[in-house]
Amino acid sequence: MPLREVRAKIEMIDVQMLDLIEQRTELARDVLEAKRAVKMPINDVEQNKMVLNRAANSATERGLDGESVKRIFEILIKMNIERQHEMSGEGNLP
Repeated sequence: MPLREVRAKIEMIDVQMLDLIEQRTELARDVLEAKRAVKMPINDVEQNKMVLNRAANSATERGLDGESVKRIFEILIKMNIERQHEMSGEGNLP
């Protein structure tokens, strides 16, 4: 397969990944409302650990570097926490 075609496929996957990140971030409002209903703090440390462990384990099962994938999910979690703070009027995101 020519390099141009491979890069085009990668670009399509990148767009799909961005779509999924956007969908994940949009769920921040639902998560925030659910947390407010049960008077939970925005940063749920135990849930974060579960998500990170699940991501790392799943990555390893797929033959991916679990620690690298874990770092990606740490960024995703941070993005959602920041979004929830912003929705609460506590953050500084646009």
